[in-house]
Amino acid sequence: MVRILYVLMGGALGSLARYLVSGFAHKFTDSSFPYGTMVVNIIGSFLIGLLWGLVENTNISANFRTFLFIGILGGFTTFSSYSLETMNLFREGQLKLGIINVFGNNILGLAFVFFGFMLARFFFQQLK
Repeated sequence: MVRILYVLMGGALGSLARYLVSGFAHKFTDSSFPYGTMVVNIIGSFLIGLLWGLVENTNISANFRTFLFIGILGGFTTFSSYSLETMNLFREGQLKLGIINVFGNNILGLAFVFFGFMLARFFFQQLK
């Protein structure tokens, strides 16, 4: 139960940070391209790599790591977790699994967004 509270508190902070950073990035662009999301993903990936490198060989509690990595950074962007997990696969010499992870998350992710969108469109057309 305690870990759930750490995730909840960190997630709230990370989500708020994502909203603020993304909005700030959008202020400086006049485009339909999602610069805010890209900025958040890049910052989140950098932060998770930096912080993981800093805490990897420390005695920081599991609860604090949960709060920081799953809560704050997970709320900020799950892309950072995906990036760290992929990097760790490559770092551990699991090239095949790393490539599967990249293609699976990107290609299947996009495909399932499309599938979900088309399913919703079909559903609403049936209601008309």
